[in-house]
Parts: sequence; structure tokens; C-alpha cells
Amino acid sequence: MGEEPIPAGSHAVQCGAVMKSSAAAAAAGMSRVVLVTGANSGIGLALCERLLSHDDQLQLCLACRNGQRAEAARQALLVSHPKAQVSLFQLDVGSVRSVLRAAQEIKQRYNRLDCLYLNAGIMPNPQVDHKAFYKGLFSSKAIHMFTTGEGLLTQKDTVTSDGLQQVFATNLFGHFILVRELEPLLCRPGSSTQVIWTSSSNARRSAFSLDDLQHQQGKEPYSSSKYASDLLSLAFNRHYNSKGLYSSAICPGLVMTNLTYGILPSFFWTLIMPIMWFIRVFTNSFTLTPYNGAEALFWLFKQKPEALDPMAKYHSLTSGLGNNYTQPRKMDVDDSMAEALYKKLLELEDTVRKKLKNEDLECAA
Repeated sequence: MGEEPIPAGSHAVQCGAVMKSSAAAAAAGMSRVVLVTGANSGIGLALCERLLSHDDQLQLCLACRNGQRAEAARQALLVSHPKAQVSLFQLDVGSVRSVLRAAQEIKQRYNRLDCLYLNAGIMPNPQVDHKAFYKGLFSSKAIHMFTTGEGLLTQKDTVTSDGLQQVFATNLFGHFILVRELEPLLCRPGSSTQVIWTSSSNARRSAFSLDDLQHQQGKEPYSSSKYASDLLSLAFNRHYNSKGLYSSAICPGLVMTNLTYGILPSFFWTLIMPIMWFIRVFTNSFTLTPYNGAEALFWLFKQKPEALDPMAKYHSLTSGLGNNYTQPRKMDVDDSMAEALYKKLLELEDTVRKKLKNEDLECAA
């Protein structure tokens, strides 16, 4: 795209501004408070490890659906960082009630949030077009196919207890409600805070429609939800920058996580992993490990939010020699579509809240 790569650990930012989290904390006289959704495994857990290695004085909040796995992740982090402050919140972003409960608990425990990572996501029941897979594997489009999943993956979606499509609710709407609920902690006079989305190279305009926000009519709900998160990040900047909140989106590259391994049978991965490690020598988007995939998430934590480009998606990249770096690339988004999505989400929020209120009244009666 013509952008210069930003090396791992670099102190350079697009506008020449820089802010080390430790310096900011020292200036404020307090440790930073960071919350990560989907923090118990994969990229989320790797990010938490990297954050504590960078600044073990920060207050780290793990917001996860599975309490047992969250506690296991917390204990693992404390083994390497025994003095770290790591708290847990049970949060299923696919359930509006769960989001509201978790947000209330967070507001009771903290009076501020410095960084909110919207990392939790699902790709349920992925189906592979095996003909396209074998055809693409030995073609010039192999790298693009593996990196984006374009033309390769479809998913079967389900409906949540709130009556919403599961992928839309988990990957987008639940996070939207979370930000809305945590606004008092995120928007504080004289402070700059970050909201950072884990998006994907699979986020494609062609999979998204304003007339079908929840992707009920299509077969690529994951791609649709990730494109919507790119749009929503842009909309958040328009509505919240004046209040000190700045939103960014990242792409972790091709990372081998539980989500990825669920796409193909295990014996397929055994066969093709040597090929993928070989391809990695020639393409920087094959980050492969959660640690590498978390590079852009970690890099953004160290930047001054005001200096970041709201139209850019920050990509985690790994060179053939194994060096990690972050590179901004322009997103295929525009203000008008982002604003239209934002308004539709506000309307849906109002509908869902009324529905939950009516259910509560019926239960009380």
C-alpha cells in the first residue's frame, strides 16, 4: 500500500509523537487500567503476557466467557509476573445481559479505563470449499486465500437468547454495548483513552450490507462482522474523539489459534503446516503464532492515540527472519456508511434494551 513498515519496539509514530505507557503512568501518578475481552487464550492471552512484560505495574482485567479458563489464564500470567494485578470479569459478549452485568461490575471496581481491547470473537461451524482449497493451494492465489479466507470459508450461524445472530452479537454488537456502558470510564476530561478492535483481513465490503446488518441472508457472517467493526471503529472516532476516546483496528495476520485449527481437520494441518512455514519466508502476513499476531495490539498500546490514523488498520507482520513489526494500511471504509451503521446499532440497542426490560417486568409480575 506504499506505507513504511513500523519496526517492533520502534519509538516512531506517523506524526512523530510517542508515549510510553510507563512514562504516562508515572506522569499521572497511577498505573494504567487495561481490559481485554477474550483474554484466556490465543492472541488475547499472548497480548496480556506482552503487556505485563512491558509494564507489570498496570492493572490488567481479563473479561472472558468461561470462568475456569479465565482463572487458568490468570494463574499462568501470575507465574511469570507474580506481583501483577490481574482481575477477572465474566463476560459473554454474545449476551447483552452478560455485557450489562459485567459493565456494572467493572464500573463498581474502577473509575477509569485507559485501554479497552475488543478482542473476543467467534467463527462458528466453518465450512471449507474443499475444491477451492485444493485448487488454490497450488496456485498463485494460495497466500491470498490463506490470509483472507476469501472464496474458501462459509459459516453456519445461530440465534442467541436475545434473538440476534450469534456472530454479529459476539463480534460486534456486544462490544458496541460494552463501549456504550463503559463510556464514563473511557471518556474522562483531560485524558486520552484507546479502544482497539481485533479485526481481520477477512473483513470485506462485499460480505457486508447495511440492509442485512446481522448477515441473516448470507454465508459469511464472520467477514461481515469484521468489516462492520472496521466501520464502527471509524464511527467511534467521529463521535468520541472530542471526549478523549480514540478507536483503532488491527489485523493479526494468519495466526494458528483454536479458531483457526477448527477450520480444517487436524490431519490437514499436519500436512500443510510445513508448507505454511515455507510460505512465511516469502510473505509477511503469515504471523502464525499468537505472540506474533498480537504485535499490532501491543504496538498500539505504546502510542499516543491522537497521532493514529482513524482510516488505517494496523497489521501485525512477521518477516521471513522472524522479526515482528506493525504496518498501517488504509481500510476500505467511508464516513457515510460508518455513520449509517452507527445509527442502526443505536436503534437496535434501544430495541434490545426495551425487550430485556419487558422480560424483567414479566418475571417480576
